[in-house]
Amino acid sequence: MQYDGKYKVFDNNKINTYPLSTRSNKVTLDDLIKPGDIDNVVIDLPDKICSDIETIARAIVSCRKSDKPVVLFTGAHLIKNGLGPLLADLVRRGLVTLVAGNCATAIHDFELALIGQTSENVPDALSKGRFGMAYEFAYINCALSIGNKYKLGCGESLGRMMCDEDFRKEVLALTGKVNSALNFSYSLASVLSACYENEVPFTVHVGIGTDVIDQHPSFDGEAKGGCSGRDFLIYTNEITKLTNGGVLLNIGSAVTGPEVLLKAVSIAANAGTVPNNIITADFDLRVHEPKAMGDESKEGYYFRDQKSILTRIPQAFNGKGFYIQGDQKQTFPLLYKKIVEQL
Repeated sequence: MQYDGKYKVFDNNKINTYPLSTRSNKVTLDDLIKPGDIDNVVIDLPDKICSDIETIARAIVSCRKSDKPVVLFTGAHLIKNGLGPLLADLVRRGLVTLVAGNCATAIHDFELALIGQTSENVPDALSKGRFGMAYEFAYINCALSIGNKYKLGCGESLGRMMCDEDFRKEVLALTGKVNSALNFSYSLASVLSACYENEVPFTVHVGIGTDVIDQHPSFDGEAKGGCSGRDFLIYTNEITKLTNGGVLLNIGSAVTGPEVLLKAVSIAANAGTVPNNIITADFDLRVHEPKAMGDESKEGYYFRDQKSILTRIPQAFNGKGFYIQGDQKQTFPLLYKKIVEQL
């Protein structure tokens, strides 16, 4: 990026990269939980949690039969924990109307689709100056630059790179690798790909300086911000459809998911499309203390997911919030299983 101000900036042309295929990763295709594996997942959760998950599953199926929205915001660990194929299957079945995540969510999904592995061994790479320095992140940056040129969102740009050969050729041309191959051989494991192919929005809500793609000479903050800004408007448009009910799921996102939803419901209400009779659910590991939500002296007051997803938003819009405490490697597969059973 060009800078013409009065301060000194880092010259990112000094960056040295390496092939992603040579990186040490913690997650491979063998670690993924596929729909056919669901009966082999050992579930050990309290009865109350199991009952609440079943209630949420019934609500999801009921809402989709009535053409009401089901919106799922996830942190990156759902992908890192191998649960992406389950979410992709829900997308293909038409049971989720919008998937959202932070940029790390999309990056892990991209890595799995490209090389069948993800989750860099950070302690091993950090001291060597190699963390986040795989060359292939240039493909993401260039996809966003091209997407910004066409006025697309982040998720659509990345999904299109995976699924559209002509778009992929533009990405390669921008990276200077026009004669190279860019094959997403493992796209069946990709939520981005499933969303693009099934015309379900995947919206990506980013920060600047928060992601490994920002470390590269190909990084374009204007493109990243522009594409993500459009994704926020796509996301908000989906929230305006909640006037007669719907389901909002937050899977392991402590700050970004709750904050994006809080702003989107406020916009929807301001525009006259007030959410009503909604079901919200927050999946996380921490203890939930409802009394702490109104007490600024309690640490729980500052847990944005619990305060927004479980308290403020359902109270404001005639809804009901569920807190699903537990390891998402168990809670999300159980939700998937109960949804499929309801079908």
